[in-house]
Amino acid sequence: MSNALDSAVPVACWSCHVAQNDLTLFCSHCSKIQPATPGDFFQVFHLQRAFQIDLEELEREFHRLSRRLHPDRFARASEQEREWSLADTALLNDAYRTLKDPLFRTEYLLKLEGAQIGEQHAGKNRPANDKDPSRVPADLLEEVFELNMQLEEMREAREAGASDPDLQAQLELAKGKFESLLADVDKDLRGQWQVWDEGDAATRESAKTAMVKLLDRRRYLSNLVRDVTETLGTR
Repeated sequence: MSNALDSAVPVACWSCHVAQNDLTLFCSHCSKIQPATPGDFFQVFHLQRAFQIDLEELEREFHRLSRRLHPDRFARASEQEREWSLADTALLNDAYRTLKDPLFRTEYLLKLEGAQIGEQHAGKNRPANDKDPSRVPADLLEEVFELNMQLEEMREAREAGASDPDLQAQLELAKGKFESLLADVDKDLRGQWQVWDEGDAATRESAKTAMVKLLDRRRYLSNLVRDVTETLGTR
C-alpha cells in the first residue's frame, strides 16, 4: 500500500530551505512552524490513506501537535509565525474532526479517491415534502410509501389535538426497523473498509463503488429515522 506522503508535493522550509512535504506543520530539519496549505488531512498526521486507522494513535498525535501549536509557544515569535500557528491549529482541528469520525472519514477518503458523494438519495438538504419515488431504494419503496402515509396521519392527528396509540406503535416499530437497517449498512461499510485497505487497484475500485451506494442508502435511512423521530416527538 502506498503512503499518502509519497505523492506529496515537496516545498522548501521558509527558514532553512530544506524540502518538506506540502502538509508538514513543522520542518523536519529545523523544527520551525510551516504555513498551512490545503491538502490531504491524512498527511497532517503522517498517516496512510486508509479507512481503518489507529484512533488512539490519531488522538495522541493530535494532542502532541496541539501542544506544539499552542499560542504560548509563539509569544516571542514573529507575527507571521503567530498567524501560522492559528491557521495550523484550525487545519489540525478540521483534520482531527474529519478523521476520528467513521462516516466523515469514509466520505472524505472517498472524495480524495475521486468518488462523487452527493445527495441523490435524500441527504440532509432534502426538502421535508420531497416524496420523489426515484430517490427511494427499490427494496424500501412499499414501506416508505406506507410510512409517509402514517406520518401524515400522525401529523394531522397531532394538529387536531388527538392521539392514536395504534398509529404511534406502528411508527415506533418502523423506526426500530430502519435503525436496524442503518446498523446493517454500517456493518457492510466496515466490511468494505477492509476490502479497500487490503485490496489492489481493481478491488479498491469495486469497494469504492459499493461504499458510495452504502452511503447513499445510509443517508436515506437516516432521514427516515429523523422524520419518524420528529413526528413522534421523541429523541
